[in-house]
Amino acid sequence: MFGNQHWVALLFFIFFGYFLIKWAKKLTNEKQYIVSNVFAISLSLTVIVWTFLKIYTRGFDIKEDLPLHLCNFVALLLPIFTLSKKKIYFDILFFWILAGTTHSIITPDLKNGFPNFIFFKYWYVHAGLIIFVLYVTLVLKLKPSLKSVIQSFIALQIYALLMFILNNFINSNYFYTNSKPNGTTALDYLGEWPYYIITIELILIPYFLIIYFPFYLTRKKV
Repeated sequence: MFGNQHWVALLFFIFFGYFLIKWAKKLTNEKQYIVSNVFAISLSLTVIVWTFLKIYTRGFDIKEDLPLHLCNFVALLLPIFTLSKKKIYFDILFFWILAGTTHSIITPDLKNGFPNFIFFKYWYVHAGLIIFVLYVTLVLKLKPSLKSVIQSFIALQIYALLMFILNNFINSNYFYTNSKPNGTTALDYLGEWPYYIITIELILIPYFLIIYFPFYLTRKKV
């Protein structure tokens, strides 16, 4: 964390996101949606390719390598949102990405460094999700609402419950419902299991509301 490779990856994707959004704003609305589709599909395919490579190299472990951790799962869902253009998917995924994925790029849980494929996959998916949600907000002009906070929270509870059931069934730890990740993360400051889960549940809606607050201030008044 915060070594040279971490800083280079962060700076690269900051510049990538900035120039992508700046360039896309000059496109027609139709082409802006095409770019969002291509971007979403590329993120999803990266996760799928990573999963199949794990299987091909016989390094696949059902307890660790299913694409069910939150960021991988969100990447798989993105094409459903971009191709259907249903705003409810944006309302849910917006808060999942900004509340969850942001921590993954600040405190990366990554064992493999440059130039390993896992390194590229991790950064493209995690940083890509942040860039994607900024793209949709700044280029496609989609905005969350107060209702989105509740929708996203409820959807996350359903996802967490499903992961908890699966984890206890196959002895895995997807979405870290059974224990904290091995690397250094923000969860280290929230106590041991189950206290960190209880703490997250208590702060989740306030956290979502903080993310929503700038949009509340800039909302159009009738």
